[in-house]
Amino acid sequence: MSAVLTAGGATVPTATSARRRRRRSLPAVVAEHTGLAVLAVLFMAPVVFVVLTAFMPSSQALTGSLWPHPWTWENFATAFTRAPLARWFANSALYAVLATGFMLVSSIPGAYALARIRFRGATLVFAAIVVMMLLPPQITSVPTYIVWAKLGLTGTLWPVILPNLLGDAFSIFLLRQFFLTIPRDYSDAARLDGNGEWGVLLRVIAPMARPGIAAAGLFMFFNSWNDYYGPLLYASENPSWWPVAYGLATFRGMHGTDWSLTMAITLLVMVPVVVLFFFAQRVFVEGIALTGIKG
Repeated sequence: MSAVLTAGGATVPTATSARRRRRRSLPAVVAEHTGLAVLAVLFMAPVVFVVLTAFMPSSQALTGSLWPHPWTWENFATAFTRAPLARWFANSALYAVLATGFMLVSSIPGAYALARIRFRGATLVFAAIVVMMLLPPQITSVPTYIVWAKLGLTGTLWPVILPNLLGDAFSIFLLRQFFLTIPRDYSDAARLDGNGEWGVLLRVIAPMARPGIAAAGLFMFFNSWNDYYGPLLYASENPSWWPVAYGLATFRGMHGTDWSLTMAITLLVMVPVVVLFFFAQRVFVEGIALTGIKG
């Protein structure tokens, strides 16, 4: 027999039935892992190409050879002399850190209000936030540019940093969904202890929502670090404010034939975000996995 009947009427599978299930599921497991391996190879192929080209001599980069011979580090030293990388990295760091900080300061209270406070028009406000998520930024580019031009802030990165003080639609949506997964009993207990809404948010909800907050912060940091459209629109006329994304695109346009040098700079630009994600991947994945469990 492949199963036994317990006194309560429940059927308990035996070791024989378990082995049969494992044998039956083996082809499915092989097919699944094969597909994942193929996707991993396709995903990593461009990255491997960038790394190998970055270590090639310039004369080899335009040939059909894929393996550097010899391996050279000169491209990275040359990159800092041919392009103002230090200034680009400083501008990107300023942009990403301030945008992320401003977003968290403004979006966390907004998301908390939509998730935990009942007020008239909450559904309408949430619908407006979803609409703003779907609205392409190009639609509002012209009037927004006119406003920043009248304020005298064009030619800098402040027009893409300061709007985060008013919240970010995607971040509010993400944080709201995470806050909804936290049982209301914790909030009610904090209120009984004499905490107001700010006390509940800062002392109870925010500590419990660290994975969701970290995920929203990482999303904003990566988007700011890789942003090209915003700096193109507002800072393209002033090279001293170029971040790495726009600076790299401009450098590639001027040195399009020197692929070894271009790939070396590309690799340098990739390193900070890869290192950051490597150290924060656990909390990032946890935040994404738990977000949206409850609507």
